[in-house]
Amino acid sequence: MNINFIDLFAGAGGLSEGFMKQGFKPLAHVEMDKHASQTLLTRTMYWELKKSNRESIYDDYLEGKITSDELYSFLPKELSNVVINCEISEQTINNIFEIIDNNMNLLGEKKVDIIIGGPPCQAYSLVGRARDPYGKENDPRNYLYKQYIKFLERYEPDLFVFENVPGIKSAGNGAFFQAMKDDMERSGYTLDARVVDASNHGVLQRRKRVILIGWKKDSNMKFPDIETVVNSYCVSDILNDLPKLQPGESLDRCKYVTEASDYLKDTGIRTGNFVTQHITRPHNDRDREIYRLVIEAWEKDGTRLKYTDLPDNLRTHKNLKSFLDRFKVVGGNTPFCHTMVAHISKDGHYYIHPDKQQLRSLSVREAARIQSFPDNFFFEGPRTAVFTQIGNAVPPLLSEKIAAGIKTMFLTTISKG
Repeated sequence: MNINFIDLFAGAGGLSEGFMKQGFKPLAHVEMDKHASQTLLTRTMYWELKKSNRESIYDDYLEGKITSDELYSFLPKELSNVVINCEISEQTINNIFEIIDNNMNLLGEKKVDIIIGGPPCQAYSLVGRARDPYGKENDPRNYLYKQYIKFLERYEPDLFVFENVPGIKSAGNGAFFQAMKDDMERSGYTLDARVVDASNHGVLQRRKRVILIGWKKDSNMKFPDIETVVNSYCVSDILNDLPKLQPGESLDRCKYVTEASDYLKDTGIRTGNFVTQHITRPHNDRDREIYRLVIEAWEKDGTRLKYTDLPDNLRTHKNLKSFLDRFKVVGGNTPFCHTMVAHISKDGHYYIHPDKQQLRSLSVREAARIQSFPDNFFFEGPRTAVFTQIGNAVPPLLSEKIAAGIKTMFLTTISKG
């Protein structure tokens, strides 16, 4: 059974990656950021080449033997517009519809089965500050969900997956979330929203997300069963097979230094015999000294050093309250990392590597692994843009569990005709 989907506000493709792994067929990925869009196109090439047992071409790209243009030359004509690099707005939506309709014709698809995605989450804190939850209706940042609903109304998918931060439920004292659900229900869908923590589904990270799923009112669907995983691993299982690096050091392509941990094997995160994008950011001597103190406190008795605990000569910010938790080590001996967010693109102080010999923040690849991206997932763009893509993503291991539950439900409730 070939279940297709449209991926809105796609980011780097963390949500769609899980659906691809479960055999779903993409009709379009819509994303406004140019670097994330190129990441989506590169990953599209991986899946296309994998289908025809030509993964060696993709590996050639990872190894720097061919250019991105040479890689993309293998893209089938019917997928030439599968990644739509465009902001979703009143001005662009009809053009996006036109491209998707054309994609469907080229792919021989008459209907859309599923729509997935979630608008950028930064907006909901803005809504929460509004005295009137309906007062910012003209602010497109706050009401991108209305564009999402237009896709539901045009394509009438059997089911949709709307993902966002838990804060969306409390924005405007809950009025915003209720208004959004009311609009979705008026479009013909029954809804169920749950807060899901990625740490319960194979991801070595505490990361809560609201997963809102809607299905047509006349169907007998429900919120899918999402497999839970009992964790017996620790965060060091993600880190220990990668070469040690100093701040600012970069290994675009390198060999692993140990055998894969059971976690890396069980999850399929480690995919080959070399790894890409083991890239670190530079740090000044003051920050490295802070990192050393933070790691030593953690190693001694699991203490999280506060900014106010630092010696005066290492403190550069007068507003001590705002910077209280500015520095945080990723506990290698803990079962889960703290939540990874897009701020990792600004500095790495909240994601310090636990090894005192390295005194640095996480590399690009280490951050991607904590988000459960496989090692052959290549992120396009400069380092800052890549960290943003990783920090904003849905962990693929979580999305795969969601996709598996949906696939099982589809197989038992829908016969496509």
